[in-house]
Amino acid sequence: MTIFSLSTGPGISGLAVIRISGPECKQIASKMIPGDFPKPRIATFKKINKIDTNELIDEGLILWFPGPESYTGEDILEFHVHGSRAVIEAIQSSISQIKDCRLAEPGEFTKIAFQNGKINLLQVESIGDLIASETEIQRRQAIEIMSGHHGKKYENWRSKLIKILSSIEAKIDFPDEDLPENVLDDIKNISQQIRNEMTKVLDDQNVGERIREGFKIAILGPANAGKSSLLNYLSRRDVAIVSEFAGTTRDIIETHLNIDGYPVILSDTAGIREAKDEIEKRGVKLALKKAEKADLNIVVIEPKSGYFTGVLKGLINSEKSILVINKSDLGTEQIEGELKNFKPIYISIKKEKNLNKLIEEIRNRLKYKFISTEDTIITRERHRQHLKQCIQHLESFDTKTSQSDFDKAAEDLRLAVRHLGMIVGKVDVEEILGSIFSDFCIGK
Repeated sequence: MTIFSLSTGPGISGLAVIRISGPECKQIASKMIPGDFPKPRIATFKKINKIDTNELIDEGLILWFPGPESYTGEDILEFHVHGSRAVIEAIQSSISQIKDCRLAEPGEFTKIAFQNGKINLLQVESIGDLIASETEIQRRQAIEIMSGHHGKKYENWRSKLIKILSSIEAKIDFPDEDLPENVLDDIKNISQQIRNEMTKVLDDQNVGERIREGFKIAILGPANAGKSSLLNYLSRRDVAIVSEFAGTTRDIIETHLNIDGYPVILSDTAGIREAKDEIEKRGVKLALKKAEKADLNIVVIEPKSGYFTGVLKGLINSEKSILVINKSDLGTEQIEGELKNFKPIYISIKKEKNLNKLIEEIRNRLKYKFISTEDTIITRERHRQHLKQCIQHLESFDTKTSQSDFDKAAEDLRLAVRHLGMIVGKVDVEEILGSIFSDFCIGK
């Protein structure tokens, strides 16, 4: 089967790329492109006609990538044409008339590349992450994974465990054969070394996931303290409704920001106070839940209110909180000594006073949270769970000391190897492919 799709964004544009992959590429070219067949990997300016006619559709660049040295491992043909809807529709309509040619499903080009061994599962995910990246740090992380460095780490662990497993199975299959006296000790040492390396990787403060998904910041505080105004200011647009009436915000309002290349999910929450109705009570409950899950809390109060309940005090005491006193242009004389001990940042959203200090403090917190090292190789919860399962099986393996336990020890190793294989796609992974490729755009 040959698949085709628009690989550039839909809508009117100066350029559109229609990608084709499969055994019918040459036939498509012969029926739609007059003259000589394009040379491999050389952009050639050609006329493009409707199938089996001389009616011109457009003129554009043709690129030919013969398999297996192509992205998918199959023959690939690309039309680089003007990005009008009429041109795109005419070309795709002509291709669809050829037998065994159909529109591609989301992520199908990359899926074929994976199935043909051109890339591993980590690289598949990184391609999706690169397409979805909105900040510089997200782009760099995706590129790093695409380079294959992360996959080599998992593959190295996997190959070592397979070697250990082969030694155990040799002892099971040939019990009468004498193994070197120190072979079991060597096996244990290797497994413990691998386990220690994995444990170190897991102790990464979830940096990879934070970079991929975004650093979660919640804005909290009493009603009418200026939380929604702060959200709008940081977003540089009116995301939340601002009103002088307390209790306007009752649900969580979220917006995605880019702060110095760091991805941020900023949440405005309901005012924390004694709620008057069930809806408001639910809003306060959601606010506290959001604060618990956030990487950073910005607690906003105003000097005149003196609102400092036990709940807010607990939030301010947290290491992951920044205390902000808004409306400081009205005076700060009423600020109690206890509050001053928390080193608050005095701002005025209305007067745009000291907001640069708040933004700088947020930047500093982001830099601290997003510290990345070579050991940061986990970017998804899926990777983390498989690695944890692998460690558990290795721990179980290390408890097997007698020859009678060799069968169970071998099974522990098989399961450990399987979990590593699930990360890079070295085992049957059909159950997870659907969820991964469903997030892809059609032409990728």
